[in-house]
Amino acid sequence: MTSTSDTAVQQLNIDGEAEAPMGHGTATLPAGLSPRLYNTDLAPTQRAGRSWTAYSIFTLWANDVHSLGNYAFAIGLFALGLGGWQVLAALGVGAVLLFALLNLSGFMGQKTGVPFPVMSRIAFGIHGAQIAALTRGGVAVAWFGIQTYLASVVLRVLVIAIFPGLRPLDDGSILGLSPLGWMAFVFLWIVQVVIVSYGMEMIRKYEAFAGPIILATMLALAVWMFAKAGFSIAWSTGKDLSGGDMWLHILGGGALWVSIYGTFVLNFCDFTRSARTKKSIVKGNFWGIPINMLLFGAISVVLAGAQFKIDGHLIESPSDVVASIPNTFLLAAASTALLVLTVAVNLMANFVAPTYALTNLFPRRLNFRRAAFVSAVIGLLILPWNLYNNPVVIVYFLGGLGALLGPLFGVIMADYWLVRRGKVSVPALYSEDADGTYHYRKGVNPKAIAALVPAAAVALAIAFIPALGALSSFSWFFGAGIAAVNFYALADRKQTFEDVDGEAIAVPSVH
Repeated sequence: MTSTSDTAVQQLNIDGEAEAPMGHGTATLPAGLSPRLYNTDLAPTQRAGRSWTAYSIFTLWANDVHSLGNYAFAIGLFALGLGGWQVLAALGVGAVLLFALLNLSGFMGQKTGVPFPVMSRIAFGIHGAQIAALTRGGVAVAWFGIQTYLASVVLRVLVIAIFPGLRPLDDGSILGLSPLGWMAFVFLWIVQVVIVSYGMEMIRKYEAFAGPIILATMLALAVWMFAKAGFSIAWSTGKDLSGGDMWLHILGGGALWVSIYGTFVLNFCDFTRSARTKKSIVKGNFWGIPINMLLFGAISVVLAGAQFKIDGHLIESPSDVVASIPNTFLLAAASTALLVLTVAVNLMANFVAPTYALTNLFPRRLNFRRAAFVSAVIGLLILPWNLYNNPVVIVYFLGGLGALLGPLFGVIMADYWLVRRGKVSVPALYSEDADGTYHYRKGVNPKAIAALVPAAAVALAIAFIPALGALSSFSWFFGAGIAAVNFYALADRKQTFEDVDGEAIAVPSVH
């Protein structure tokens, strides 16, 4: 990588000295950079002092992989007729694909030190990047509210189990929630806002704290269910699939597993921008994805198979197992662990992305802390429990936005890895110079838009047209693949690219 200097930055078009929100305070904007594109939270991170190790990356997955939604998905594969080894095979296929995709995405953040909205400027242009950032952020902010609501349901059950006298507070409805429901939701909302207000370093610490708790809790639940079932489990439901249908479900399950993480493979650089080395990303991903996912799969099979052996019924998620614990103390401990898990998943998957998206949209007004508060307020005002109970909103609005994530990933990956071969001028990502590298046409790259639109149309068609339902499991791959091919075909591959690091305008990783 070519080292840059203050002189290199001065070669950019000078906007003049200006004041801009610089993280948790105000500082002078570096010469040559636009206050509409740069503040401390959007700036590249200095290489010295980066704090995310392999363990930090691993704990992201130790939390997120073991989310309640993922257990519901894996147990659903068991219910569809896949046996134990077939469920593990489906998760294994997805894990191998995710390991490769997340490394590609993570390396981008580690090299440049920039968050996802800024990374998107490379392919889409300094202003066109808002398309990618707001799409990702829009999906996340809605799910932030929904996941907080789902966690509040667990908290309500826990509170009533410990304090039965509060049960009357769970009656009635105020805008769709009982008084106790409001108290539980607002409490968890405040907890998450406080954690995020201290920035990415606090999120890293929380994930590191939560990871071992989650792994220990899930292993304990699996062992308890295994013993309860007489130390043997049912390896299938008796509706076993075979032949081509079996392999279609295995491959489809693996593809859906990647689709579930379509959000993360897109903005993984939000986390790896503070990673010390590429090796730490690979090592963290290796233990956190293929190894951890096999453990997750084994726990899923044991929980589902043990319950099916006991009474012929399938649980929907580990929360069903927790609800059946006869001891109030152990029930409270397990429920608390699930709350710790849900908050950890929500912070990393659904809070960081909209916070950076809003910071990118209003860099002169919002820093990370302010943007986090705005994101949280939106997540509250949309009354997420009503969204969750409305299938039309979940399927068409959130599903529609989700279908766009594959095409966005395809464009960004093709541009960075295939066309530019990893060469980026980081200072130019913050310049509004009309002749700048990423200015394109009025700040928007028309080739990226041209590659995105048809791929998005195909992804949406596969997601929503019943006749194409057989392909729905693979919609993310169709969208990403078509977008990548389109962009590669449209791009000027003979163009030479400058590789300039951002150390001259970088800020400390912890700020």
